Amino acid sequence: MVESIKNVAVIGAGTMGQGIAQLCALAGYPVMLYDTQPDITKTALAAVRKNLETAVEKGKLSATQKDEALARITAVGDFRQLQVDVAIEAVVEKLEVKQMIVSELEKLNAIDCIIVSNTSSFPITQIASVLKHKSRFAGLHFFNPAPVMKLVEVIRGAATNDHTARVLTAFAESIGKIPVMALDSPGFIVNRVARLFYVEALKIVEDGVSDFKTVDQLLKVSGFKMGPFQLMDLIGVDTNFAVTTSMYNAFHQEPKFRPSRLQQQKVDAGHHGKKSGKGFYEYSDSPQ
Repeated sequence: MVESIKNVAVIGAGTMGQGIAQLCALAGYPVMLYDTQPDITKTALAAVRKNLETAVEKGKLSATQKDEALARITAVGDFRQLQVDVAIEAVVEKLEVKQMIVSELEKLNAIDCIIVSNTSSFPITQIASVLKHKSRFAGLHFFNPAPVMKLVEVIRGAATNDHTARVLTAFAESIGKIPVMALDSPGFIVNRVARLFYVEALKIVEDGVSDFKTVDQLLKVSGFKMGPFQLMDLIGVDTNFAVTTSMYNAFHQEPKFRPSRLQQQKVDAGHHGKKSGKGFYEYSDSPQ
């Protein structure tokens, strides 16, 4: 554990938020988990419990470790309780929502509280523009599923100071992650590279060159653990589309990042992937 970090808040109890809370609790940090919708927080805690129970069954955790980790996570219904050393924003990928949350966190917390965003596409400097103390704000970008994926991007905004960057790097290491430092840019490193993985695969299907199942199978045979359509379903078709749209606009409508009409149709139809029961695949069974 990092000595200066006594407790952590995670704002947003969706898939990413619950995964981040689980990671922090397993590493020994007391965690406050907040969401505007209490039912989502309740579902998140149940999912964390199930994940940890599965880990015990597989021999990866002891029953004691599971119980101690669960005891460290507190569901919080009052935003004003979120007075911590590190606050992690992991809400919907909408700039105005993120800015509102980090601004309220800044008002609520002491000057030495580090506030971070798990954004996958918005520039950290842009989110931080609403803050008075921009030096203590940075990006801490986890990947889905957060308990499994080892990489974490630590993103420095234009005003992020050295102390904030050092503490977050040490924090990422303390929860078992491999931190990579990135300067502020839309999509940072991984999403900027991965965007073409998704966009070009969608274009292949749109152009009638092949169908999505064949594209997935071919890329898996080529060495990828998942095809792009399986991965979009896992991440959330709507989330993936939002990131692509955000990057397209951030790069001033750079054609290589242009969002797909096919993906837009999926979003409009409510086919958001695994979480909604249907995306490119049906989810009575997971895609193979």
